[in-house]
Amino acid sequence: MQVLYPAYMITFLSKKEQQRRFLLGYHLAYETSSRKKDWNNIFALWQSAATSGHKRAQFYLGTCYDHGLGCKRSLGTAIEWYLKAARQGHAVAQFNIGFCYRNGDGVEQNYRKALKWFARAASHGDIPSQREVGYSYFYGQGIQQDWKKAVYWYKKAAGKNDPLALYNLGLCYKTGEGVQKSVRWARYYFQRAGALGHKKAAGQLKKLKV
Repeated sequence: MQVLYPAYMITFLSKKEQQRRFLLGYHLAYETSSRKKDWNNIFALWQSAATSGHKRAQFYLGTCYDHGLGCKRSLGTAIEWYLKAARQGHAVAQFNIGFCYRNGDGVEQNYRKALKWFARAASHGDIPSQREVGYSYFYGQGIQQDWKKAVYWYKKAAGKNDPLALYNLGLCYKTGEGVQKSVRWARYYFQRAGALGHKKAAGQLKKLKV
């Protein structure tokens, strides 16, 4: 039976108790060897901590609603909890909100809002968000198109071995968009992307002139 905390039963928890419940839920979810997870209990632990304002618990409660773990799946409710965490500076929650706005998942598609959240997460060092800021500049989504700024952000993520950013840089050097055209640098970035598992990199390497 799922253990939930009705609104009238929820009390504000101390910071210490919030952290204790979050960590216990995290341990049960990700640090035990059991294949069958007690998601009802995990959900209840994260819900109580999140309701009291625990940033990471808010994010992970969002993931529960996102995937229907310990609760009925609800993308709308997931977004509500991602937003709570994002407003407190949780970078992955900020990325998730940006992703939802970019694709119109659970919210009306809005490239400007997507870029706003990607940029916030990118400023905290979130690698996928740095790549997505580059993507936004490259295609002019939510901002004026600027290939040079796109390359700048792709390189931020590529410096941390993001395969998609590396592949995108390869394309930029192949076509000369935002950088001086260079087969040598295109090959370099495609090779790095391929080594990290990007499936299209090998095909691009074959197309390059010697």
